[in-house]
Amino acid sequence: MYVFIFVFLTSLLISALIIQINDEPSIHKTEDKTVTSIVNTEENKTLSLDERMSRILKDERLNGSLMGISIRKADTGEEIYSHQGQINLHPASNMKILTAAAALEILGEDYQFKTEILTDGKIKGTTLQGNLFIKGMGDPTLLKKDLDTFAMKLKQEGVEQIEGDVIGDDSWYDDIRLSQDLNWSDEPSHTGAQVSALTLSPNEDYDAGTIIVDVFPGNSIGEKAQIHTTPETDYVKIVNNVKMVDAKGEKDITIQRMHGTNSIVAEGTMPLDGTSERAWSSIWEPTGYVVDVFHQVLEENGIRIKGDKRVGITPDAAKMLAEKESMPLRELLIPFMKLSNNGHGEVLVKEMGRVIHGEGSWEHGISVIEKTIIQLGANPETIQIRDGSGMSHKNYIPASELTKILYEAQKRGWFPSFEASLPVAGASERMVGGTLRNRMATGTGLEQVKAKTGTLSGVLTLSGYATTKEGETLIFSILNNNYLTDQYEIAAIQDEIISVIISYP
Repeated sequence: MYVFIFVFLTSLLISALIIQINDEPSIHKTEDKTVTSIVNTEENKTLSLDERMSRILKDERLNGSLMGISIRKADTGEEIYSHQGQINLHPASNMKILTAAAALEILGEDYQFKTEILTDGKIKGTTLQGNLFIKGMGDPTLLKKDLDTFAMKLKQEGVEQIEGDVIGDDSWYDDIRLSQDLNWSDEPSHTGAQVSALTLSPNEDYDAGTIIVDVFPGNSIGEKAQIHTTPETDYVKIVNNVKMVDAKGEKDITIQRMHGTNSIVAEGTMPLDGTSERAWSSIWEPTGYVVDVFHQVLEENGIRIKGDKRVGITPDAAKMLAEKESMPLRELLIPFMKLSNNGHGEVLVKEMGRVIHGEGSWEHGISVIEKTIIQLGANPETIQIRDGSGMSHKNYIPASELTKILYEAQKRGWFPSFEASLPVAGASERMVGGTLRNRMATGTGLEQVKAKTGTLSGVLTLSGYATTKEGETLIFSILNNNYLTDQYEIAAIQDEIISVIISYP
């Protein structure tokens, strides 16, 4: 018995210490470190492409790891350089390239998600005699202000009271919330948020199925810090163990949702003159989260509810009272790709499954991606797809296959939308530079590279398009796997490769 308790507590401690990195790591959205080129001497510039690449690949920081590289001409598709380009490697968030391309091909640039408000009753006087349903159809951009709009529309219809229940309907997708390979330790984080057809985002980053937790200084030493959530909701329980300390004290705060619950524990110390601390936490069962916030919004708008709040299925004969459509897919791709939003990747997988096979599941959505990438020139025998975001360590694709897909994508009518969604190296504006805004920020590479980043533990990837000094566009994919050194050291090596590509020929 004592051995079991010891093992259990030890496993909890280890899981709290391990961080699964994904583009913007941990529950905090932090800025990436600025990474600059390692070496770019005049001597190197006189060497051939192969010679310069060979020098970089001798870097001892790559010892014991795997690195796949492919470089192609954008106009012909000719592969002008390959190093282990056919080795199957983990793409991390470069998987989103496949997901975005498939979604554009299958759903189209103008595709929109919907959320509907319906009733199985009728409005008589100021009373809605029946249940009120909020039916989600995958929209990851639903915000609290949209729920406010729904409530105001009901008020405009004269509704002041609902006799029945407020019911959330998430049946557009299946009820599997997490992709099959998501790590246990990632589940409480915003990067591992649960997927539901009815979900809510706390702000316009559109991290669906999450809540923002802000910690502010209190007024005196020894008392607890102040904590607020966005949106405000009783669906989560905040356990506040953050104590105020002297102004010279250390700010050391952790914010973590307990696995399998909606208890979010904030612990640590906050100095009197400390700055606020913000974290994103995923929600356990996001459908109920939406129902809770919507119920609260209705009451805030003066609509009395006699019934309960619950999850259910909308009757076929229900009457629609209001509807909200998301931004078109071409606009949704901006936060998806620029900020590497994992939730969007999984929603798009399920949506493609629903549209093509009538079932919003990972199984059917992944089959759509697999068939679509064949049309984009990829060899399916070299690729394994397990999710839409790249969080799985069982996704595999060679660098040469990624550059094939990027080459073929240029021929599609939707390519301008795809290209515009890629992070731009060194561009400081968040929704332009995205996860590349602090890389190649000075000198060679500044705004000459449009590419998707990818980061997991021991995995760093970068694939996209680069404009050379001669004005030629080259397609590249750099996949680093199984390294043990700091990821920023690997990023520096990748950036040196980019400087070689930009200097071509």
